[in-house]
Amino acid sequence: MEADTLFDLVGSDHFVLLIAVAALVVAVIAILSGTASRRKLSTQNDTVKQRVDSLWAEMDELRVSQFNSPGASAGNDATGSERFAAEKAAYEAIWPVVWSLHDKLGMFLRAVEADDQAGELRLEARNAALTARSTLNRVRPFCHGDIDQLITQLIDNHIKAHLAACHYMDLRKDSLSSSSNHDRAVQKEKFHMLYDGQAKEMLDQLVTLIRNRMLK
Repeated sequence: MEADTLFDLVGSDHFVLLIAVAALVVAVIAILSGTASRRKLSTQNDTVKQRVDSLWAEMDELRVSQFNSPGASAGNDATGSERFAAEKAAYEAIWPVVWSLHDKLGMFLRAVEADDQAGELRLEARNAALTARSTLNRVRPFCHGDIDQLITQLIDNHIKAHLAACHYMDLRKDSLSSSSNHDRAVQKEKFHMLYDGQAKEMLDQLVTLIRNRMLK
């Protein structure tokens, strides 16, 4: 008798309604979680950008003070000034494309996690990585070795996060498979670790290294 009652409940409209309510609750929780994550990421990005803006301002002030203060011979001053200007120009060229890569990849990853349309953002992030790598190859002779190495690692990190997100999208198409669900969770954790953890730490290191080079 109890089994018949259970089957009647499963086949009833009430059971379907309960399933729909549960799905709605899950969807609302996912939206709220995604909104909080995007707000946190935007705040972190603004902080890094402000640090970089202050870096360029401090560098300009240092250049003015060095120009107005007595120094070594005119020839040595000219050579040192040219080297400084070349290195500064290299960082001014590479930083915007590195930041653009980080920003575009972040938008792509957020779209992937929210299950939004991400095809165009996926292509933009890929092109940003190609631009960053090309720009670094062009200015590499003028960059300090430690900064060159760090930017190379940062670009590689973003490419790995991009690939993990792409793999995640492919696995989501096969959502009925339990093994696919496990692999999808692994890929999601991977691009979170690469972007939210390692990439932000490397960006902070890059700002510090550039600051030390330009303000020494």
